[in-house]
Amino acid sequence: QVQLVESGGGSVQTGGSLRLSCVASGNIDSRNCMGWFRQATGKEREGVASVEDTIVTYANSVAGRFTVSKDNAKNTLYLQMNSLVPEDTAVYYCAYFRGRLCPSAVTRYNNWGQGTQVTVSS
Repeated sequence: QVQLVESGGGSVQTGGSLRLSCVASGNIDSRNCMGWFRQATGKEREGVASVEDTIVTYANSVAGRFTVSKDNAKNTLYLQMNSLVPEDTAVYYCAYFRGRLCPSAVTRYNNWGQGTQVTVSS
């Protein structure tokens, strides 16, 4: 099993920035995909960004504003969020997939963090 712990959420005004972190521990496979997802109240969980080795993908809604990065030495995944808007308000989750080729389906990820709240006010 892999344990994931997110941190860095909070409340900001429109245009503000936040940086999320996700520390992974446990039985981490050398071939893995890690990603950020978010779930707004009353909506389904959606993918935000993922990283596998040097391959990085973003949802259209965050491309150009968010940057995902990974420090393999620290087993830590980051999400730098800039130019935040109220539509970014959600609980943000870190997820781990054991294997190659980041899946798009939420249900295929093996492990999840507890989530961290991000609130953007206008």
